[in-house]
Amino acid sequence: MSNLTLVLLAAGNSTRFEMEVKKQWLRIGEKPLWHYVAQSFEKLQNFAQIIIVSSAQDLVFMKNYASYEFVVGGDTRQQSLKNALIKVQTEYVLVSDIARSCVNASFLTTIIDAKGNADCIVPYLQATDTIVYEKETIDREKVKRVQTPQLSKTDVLRKALETSQEFTDESSAIVAAGGTREFILGDEDAHKITYIDDLKKIPCLQPPTTDILSGNGFDVHAFDTQGEMWLGGVKIESDFGFKAHSDGDVAIHSLIDALLGAAGMGDIGMMFPDNDEQYKGIDSKELLHHVVTKINNFGYLIVNVDLTIAAQTPRLAEYKDQMRKTLASVMQIETSKVNIKATTTEKLGFIGRSEGVGVWSNANLKYFNWMN
Repeated sequence: MSNLTLVLLAAGNSTRFEMEVKKQWLRIGEKPLWHYVAQSFEKLQNFAQIIIVSSAQDLVFMKNYASYEFVVGGDTRQQSLKNALIKVQTEYVLVSDIARSCVNASFLTTIIDAKGNADCIVPYLQATDTIVYEKETIDREKVKRVQTPQLSKTDVLRKALETSQEFTDESSAIVAAGGTREFILGDEDAHKITYIDDLKKIPCLQPPTTDILSGNGFDVHAFDTQGEMWLGGVKIESDFGFKAHSDGDVAIHSLIDALLGAAGMGDIGMMFPDNDEQYKGIDSKELLHHVVTKINNFGYLIVNVDLTIAAQTPRLAEYKDQMRKTLASVMQIETSKVNIKATTTEKLGFIGRSEGVGVWSNANLKYFNWMN
């Protein structure tokens, strides 16, 4: 049985990446980067366990993709690693960053074969350019560019991290605690994704697929004599509003379900529970903005949306263009990508009896193409 656990760190917020999509959710083919990296390691080595460290909001969605052990990360890389180590039961642990996406078999084998030589095995790259520190030129032969993955003795690493001092890699913490490390020559292809331009330096990554992902949404709300009526983000002149926990915008609620459905991210009730007071009376455009931000963060772009509003009353023809413009603005897409249809039910059913409104929605998404 393997005595080695793999920990992959993916809890960062990608601030230096400067894109709306988080780098861990860039698609390689149809797989998000974190899943692609995890499977790549899994194919190269038999691990007793694979642990993915993620933010709490990403973790829920990650569980839809694979059955790895998932751990909620901390505010820093070091705290995230400490959280993961609680789950590690093997003698050795291999730690890498999801952003280090191309690790080949020979590179990994070299690291693992050296595991008994020191408390931590550290790959590095040599400095090839002149190095200036502050005002002094220093000997570049003494400079090492440290990479991951790094292989450590689990107990040694746990003890080394029992400190308030922050370290940017495992080996530095271990050496500061009196442990040993051995450097081995790393791999230029194991480049880390920090900025968007780094993607051009990574040979193993393939572009995302051009698949179109479709989702449907349906919602109904009964009329209420209290309050205002909002549909498609537009105030409708009416003597009644909707019974609802939020502002009752049934069109936006249906649209949100369509978007979440296309992304495989559940439904509006999971994301905004109707027993949560923070959403009481909330403007549904705020909910839509939150959902659009989330699906963009997770690597999706909106292709188009189509809504059918079934209402015996009120008449909606004069509001459709304003709805299109409003929804397009919130979703940050062209107005031409938003279609609004309004119909009656020929006085059939609860809608035909003027008891409420129903809305059917369809949304199409595609993957963010990071190669453009």
